[in-house]
Amino acid sequence: MESIFVVLAVASLLPRVATSSQVAALCALKASLNASPGQLSDWHPNQVDPCTWTNVKCDPVSKTVVSVTLSSIGFSGFLSPEIGVLDTLTTLLLQGNGITGKIPDEIGNLSSLTSLDLENNHLTGGIPSSLGSSNTAKTGIIVGIFGGLVGVLIGGSLFLLCKSRYNAYKREVFVDVAGEVDCRITFGQLKRFTYRELQIATDNFSEKNVLGQGGFGKVYKGVLADNTKVAVKRLTDYESLGGDSAFQREVEMISVAVHRNLLRLIGFCATPTERLLVYPFMKNLSVAYRLRGRTSFLKLKPKEQVLDWPTRKRIALGTARGLEYLHEHCNPKIIHRDVKAANVLLDEDFEAIVGDFGLAKLVDVRKTNVTTQVRGTMGHIAPEYLSTGKSSDRADVFGYGIMLLELVTGHRAIDFSRLEEEDDVLLLDQVKKLEREKRLDSIVDKNLNGNYDVQGMEMIIQVALLCTQASPEDRPAMSEVVRMLEGEGLAERWEEWQHVEVTRRQEHERLHQRFTWGEDSICNQEAIELSGGR
Repeated sequence: MESIFVVLAVASLLPRVATSSQVAALCALKASLNASPGQLSDWHPNQVDPCTWTNVKCDPVSKTVVSVTLSSIGFSGFLSPEIGVLDTLTTLLLQGNGITGKIPDEIGNLSSLTSLDLENNHLTGGIPSSLGSSNTAKTGIIVGIFGGLVGVLIGGSLFLLCKSRYNAYKREVFVDVAGEVDCRITFGQLKRFTYRELQIATDNFSEKNVLGQGGFGKVYKGVLADNTKVAVKRLTDYESLGGDSAFQREVEMISVAVHRNLLRLIGFCATPTERLLVYPFMKNLSVAYRLRGRTSFLKLKPKEQVLDWPTRKRIALGTARGLEYLHEHCNPKIIHRDVKAANVLLDEDFEAIVGDFGLAKLVDVRKTNVTTQVRGTMGHIAPEYLSTGKSSDRADVFGYGIMLLELVTGHRAIDFSRLEEEDDVLLLDQVKKLEREKRLDSIVDKNLNGNYDVQGMEMIIQVALLCTQASPEDRPAMSEVVRMLEGEGLAERWEEWQHVEVTRRQEHERLHQRFTWGEDSICNQEAIELSGGR
């Protein structure tokens, strides 16, 4: 059996307004692919805007569906004929699944399609000749199918590229590494930029364009030749922090993780001396910036600077959904390892986008994950990770809990200014103390001016304290966090936490009394010792 790759041409038609029939078609596609309950969970007919669905993209103007990317997810069903309703699609990627059966004739209705990939499935039959019949302009549809694909004839021209199944085609991105064999990153459709392109885009990496700085280098605002705004991450210190492995890790992490609440990688640049990553520019920067930061090039009025309470609640839920996807829907799962407000970005609609996978780690659940070097940001690092180096998804849950406290209070995780006052410097300890004293109004960010939902604020604080329990086994999984933020199961978990916390505090006080000696006790002890046998 051979794997056959057909390059053919199609034209794009003007997109039309999205209809309920497109929503129904996507739901039919999900059902026909035998998606499990955890897969495409937000593809639901009650959620009538498919532009917010996982792995679906829409035209920003008309809001019609233009891209469906379902690569290597593990489907086992067939292609629904309803797919033909999605006639505004320009991109359909279904490669790397176990899809069986015949290619439906209705796929020929996708007259706007410019990128189609069905490789590494078990499909039979041919691509309908009507696909692309409106133009013989060659625009690069690539189709790879295992099975009896006969070929596609368009405008009298037949384009076939064949390879043996034992040398199966894989899309590859080649990374130049000086003095070594090229590294291969085998996933995704990433654009490879030249260094000169990014140098021009960032005004030669001007300091005035710096968006932020992390452990791996600086991030710059840039404008490409087509006026697309981007964020360019320049790994200036990659040699001391893992070098090529750090670069490859970031590319691989972001390439395999595709979710509306995760940062999408546009492309990269690799030279013998430079490693750069290119992302979409997030108009509203990060949660940390909105809470307390400033940049030289983005000037906002005070009212534009402050995040209102409904936005903060939406950020909490969006971030949780992004982390849930990393932990429970990626195979192998991904641990972020540096969850904090500075790494949660905000798009033009203030939707939460989890970014910076530079510290992320793929996890094989069959192995114990111990790292020799603790990565992360003080105040956000889980105690077990800090003391033992043992990394788990529950360490991310801890960091997420601290981020929730940042959202509520507007404060940093550690306040070193309180050292002179001999007071609690950890935000977590401050919140716990005020919660015990029932002074929650003292916790909330003063910039909100009292404009917040008290019940909603208490709910987020409760979730945060559940997430930051000392024992990782006691912390909820991110899927549980999502449910609690949606109003399910929080009351029971909170009641259990309060009982455990009271017991723990009583035990701590007993131990403290037992081992605390007053002046009289010390003197009496010395007298006893001196009166002993000589």
